[in-house]
Amino acid sequence: MKNGLKKWRFLPLVAAMAFILSGCGEPFLSTLQPAGEVAQKQFNLMILSVVIMVLVIIVVAIVYVIAVTKFRRSKLGEDFIPKQVEGSHRLEVIWTVIPIILLLILAVPTVALTFELGDTSGMEVEDEDGNREALVVDVRANLYWWEFSYPDQGIVTAQDLVVPTDQNVYFNVIASDVKHSFWIPAVGGKIDTNVDNMNTFYLNFDGEKAAEANNLFYGKCAELCGPSHALMDFKVQTMSQEDFDGWVASMQEAGEAEGDPEFENETIARGYEVFSDNQNGCIGCHAINPTQQIGTSQGPNLTTFGERSYTAGILDNEDSEEVQAENIKNWIRNADALKPGNTMGAYNEDDISDEDLDALTEFLMSLKVYSE
Repeated sequence: MKNGLKKWRFLPLVAAMAFILSGCGEPFLSTLQPAGEVAQKQFNLMILSVVIMVLVIIVVAIVYVIAVTKFRRSKLGEDFIPKQVEGSHRLEVIWTVIPIILLLILAVPTVALTFELGDTSGMEVEDEDGNREALVVDVRANLYWWEFSYPDQGIVTAQDLVVPTDQNVYFNVIASDVKHSFWIPAVGGKIDTNVDNMNTFYLNFDGEKAAEANNLFYGKCAELCGPSHALMDFKVQTMSQEDFDGWVASMQEAGEAEGDPEFENETIARGYEVFSDNQNGCIGCHAINPTQQIGTSQGPNLTTFGERSYTAGILDNEDSEEVQAENIKNWIRNADALKPGNTMGAYNEDDISDEDLDALTEFLMSLKVYSE
């Protein structure tokens, strides 16, 4: 008996540890630290629902405690019968009207906010010259990577979404293969990316909150889509409107470049040859031109690969060229082990020699368009 009691004593400790560990998650993947107008409105609605539920719990707990303490059999005797209130119209009205009021308090702002956040008419507003005023991004979900197109700017990128702060950014989302879900937890709710129909919504990235997050937010796929669903991540780089305009101009300039590319050294030039090899090269699936049409590549566009903070969306480069190089080599050699089910597969020494892998890595790291 005593041994059983000792075991039960661990339950409060385990419960306390679980509660404490729940606060150890990274803030960039939390909806409880909103970093945008949409996220803030959704957070406020969440707080309203929690307050209502807490009030209900408190009232029920008070009634329960009163009933348990005031009407104890040991206190009132075995033969005591409490006052019978069956058929009380007053009580029936109270426990009917109060829940209705609470539901209305929650339902009215919920419905209103649903229609407000679902209004994407702003993406069609044009200026005097017929140009769309709002920024629109076409998002295409693939197994297991993301592609982002800026149709009005004529550029495409992958894995790293670049957006300006303090304005509504509108998204058209669709999937290439199976159903996915586009989600940036700190900035707003998720939305499904379907194969057959396009969904639209908008988000707003707060400039001050973005600065606190080092202008980097984390996005995920929120719909089970395969063995590497948990690894289908992407990053969001935020910047001022001025910097965003500069980034767009740099991407457009890179897309308009003509002639053979120039390289800093022979190693990078050799890496380009490996990349462009018709047999085992990367060019069959990956583009290095930011103006290529969305959905035309089997793999992510690599125009800005050297500027990415993560390799393959999952390997942290840690702002170190040495770490980035190791991540690239590790990914090329072990892609299927790192992200099971992806279409790239792995390249062993028979496919790419270590020397060519070093050259290819240096070439990929040189793919930069807008680095400060």
